[in-house]
Amino acid sequence: MAAKKAYCDCLNTVKPVRDTLDVINGKWKLPIIISVGVGNERFTDIQESIPGITPKVLAKELKELEQHQLIKRVVVDDYPVKILYKPEPYADTLTPIIYALKDWGLNHRQKIFEKE
Repeated sequence: MAAKKAYCDCLNTVKPVRDTLDVINGKWKLPIIISVGVGNERFTDIQESIPGITPKVLAKELKELEQHQLIKRVVVDDYPVKILYKPEPYADTLTPIIYALKDWGLNHRQKIFEKE
């Protein structure tokens, strides 16, 4: 019976972690969320703040983040029309995760490079 409980406990952890990774996975989603979160609202500003991202990939990723209600696309009806990207309040729930990943990455980098 203990093996079944361990299996269920593992599954109860793995499923939500998998759901989270399905939303923020990949090379570009977190950098885009961070970029928009620090105030880059225009497409070109976001692109310039993330080295190596192409316009095609950025457009695709922004659409996916919008579907997940993390980024909002705002059309400013002016001449010329402006498209802005703003973080949704829901994106703030990722802040502790982003800082935890940053801290872990800094510690990991230090641990790995200490050995050299």
